[in-house]
Amino acid sequence: MTSSTTAPPAALPVTGGTTRRTSGIVAAFTLAVVLLIVLAAIHLLQGTARLTAAELLGAVLPWAEDTGDRGEAVAVLLASRVPRLLAALLVGLAVGVAGAVLQSIARNPIASPDTLAVNAGAYVSVVAVAAFGVALPFALNGLVAFVGGLAASGLVLLVARGGAAGPTRLVLAGSAVALALHALTTVLLMLSAQNTAGLFAWGAGTTVQSGARQVTMAAPLVLAGLLGTLLLAHRLDVLGLGDDPARVLGVDVRRTRVISVGLAVLLAATAVTVAGPIGFVGLCAPVIARLVARKVAGLSGHALLLPFAGLAGALIVVFADVLLRAVLPAERAISVPTGIITSLAGATVLVWLARGLRAGPAAAPARGAHGTVRTRRWVTAIGVVLGAGLTAAVVAALLLGDRLVLLGDVANWWAGVAGREVSFVLDLRWPRVLAALLGGAALALAGAVVQAVCRNPLAEPSLLGVTPGASVGAVAVVMLVPGIGAWPVMAASTIAALATFALVYWLAAGRGPASDRIVLVGIGVSAGAASITTLIIVILSPWNLSTALTWLAGSTYGRNLGQIVPVALVLALALPVALIGARTLDLVALDEDVPRVLGVPLSRARLGFLTMAAVLTAAAAVAVGALAFVGLVAPHAARALVGGRHSRAIPVAVALGALLVSVADTVGRTVIAPSQLAAGLVTALIGAPYFVWLLWKSRAA
Repeated sequence: MTSSTTAPPAALPVTGGTTRRTSGIVAAFTLAVVLLIVLAAIHLLQGTARLTAAELLGAVLPWAEDTGDRGEAVAVLLASRVPRLLAALLVGLAVGVAGAVLQSIARNPIASPDTLAVNAGAYVSVVAVAAFGVALPFALNGLVAFVGGLAASGLVLLVARGGAAGPTRLVLAGSAVALALHALTTVLLMLSAQNTAGLFAWGAGTTVQSGARQVTMAAPLVLAGLLGTLLLAHRLDVLGLGDDPARVLGVDVRRTRVISVGLAVLLAATAVTVAGPIGFVGLCAPVIARLVARKVAGLSGHALLLPFAGLAGALIVVFADVLLRAVLPAERAISVPTGIITSLAGATVLVWLARGLRAGPAAAPARGAHGTVRTRRWVTAIGVVLGAGLTAAVVAALLLGDRLVLLGDVANWWAGVAGREVSFVLDLRWPRVLAALLGGAALALAGAVVQAVCRNPLAEPSLLGVTPGASVGAVAVVMLVPGIGAWPVMAASTIAALATFALVYWLAAGRGPASDRIVLVGIGVSAGAASITTLIIVILSPWNLSTALTWLAGSTYGRNLGQIVPVALVLALALPVALIGARTLDLVALDEDVPRVLGVPLSRARLGFLTMAAVLTAAAAVAVGALAFVGLVAPHAARALVGGRHSRAIPVAVALGALLVSVADTVGRTVIAPSQLAAGLVTALIGAPYFVWLLWKSRAA
């Protein structure tokens, strides 16, 4: 009797807890589904065709009252609105699950198909196939996107040790690889404008569909990927305990990681094939799902977390579509990619996550940050070699191009006695040569400063928001006022670059600016600035895409003296200041404590140097456009040649930057003459392999 009366109270808490947990999970899923249904209904009511809810309902329900042209409503639904809604649902579901899997594998809340360069790899693969004029069926196009995304993400995970090196290195590696792939994509779009027409806007991610064919073909792939991830749910739960406990519990860690990454890339690549790379949904959706899982007991297991992340992804994409068409006129909303809204939201989430990083103790700089100690004789020899190389590069740049010019012709032109044809060629060529030299030198100096202040040899202005911010200002002015002079462009790009940098610095300074936080916040703000640039191009001048692409790819095409003067003046002022402050840069590059102990006002010095880097980047943008990798490669190569002392490294980095861009410009004007390659392609072809080697070399740092 006693046992029968005491047993039920012992079981009641368990039953009650299980009931509360189950009801919480059901409530979370129910709320998400109801919200998705409401957004889907609003989505179907939006569009260029003015149809009422009653007319659309009559098209869906045969027994509903026919209050209008039933045929028109059915046509609108079947041809446009339902396929667009299905694409949004499918893509959001796929990318949300893919992001949750990648975050679990990397044990990193910042991992996603964007930060691991999956989307960039898939996108460049699709563009490369289109650039060669090859029309592939959907399945083969998806396979190409899958291979590209898998290769890019594999490289990022390899050099970042699967995320074990921390969030900063993972995101920095992914962003830099994506930057290289983006540069290659931009040049492919420029070189094959006819074959790749429409892929620029598609590259920002758009759910607009012509019928439901692509969605229907992609659905089985997404379903297979979802089932595969659910089968791995238990292994992912165990893997979250750590590699060693997982092995003890019988999980093959390496195989689980490989299969999981393959399934995540399959889902992301399929989404890219359907709608382009819709940015940062794979970051936002899992973050939302994990935040909800903190409040709802039992939702943190992957068997439930993955589907909920997929639901969150679908909600994000559908809501972005609804918001876009609610804010913009219906005719304009068709041409604006949905991915712009999701990228802006994702950039905000990335910044929020970065601001949550704790500064922690000062870390030692990564290997390669300070270079090797060199003798004065060695440094002098390097200076002589660089001087000779610069002289040779200038001579070659004047002689080579779509027309070969002889040294005697150059001498006659310099003396003012050359023929009309030679004078015409060299009058057009020498401003380009000077722009390449000065622009490359300015970018190298900016990169050297950024790497020292951030204490990271993998940082550069492009990854800290400065170059994308300058792009927003310059592209807006160029699109709004075609043919405007260099000084207004310089002013707009400088103001935008400084504003972007100020935003990055302010956001990163919540608990005192830490190097890792500045880098991550800069990457988030860069993503937002890139989305705004795309929005400006698509809205203001979608028919004049080549002008914007030429600038974004980095080119000296059509430069004149007025576009060279700004960068010459800024460089003439900044270089002496940097050399005078070289000792301060040496101390700032060490850690957070040593400069303060020696009396260096660290915050003020960091702010001053980064401001100088922002102005240098904006000035260089006027001369050579948004050129990538120069600010990364030149400073690192300089430290490898002459050591880490900035009094030596800065002049060598400036010379290397000028040499790199000059050679890139000459090669671009020569190899396929009379056509031209943008200098940005050549610097990307040089910088990307160098960067991969640098990442590989420093992966154990």
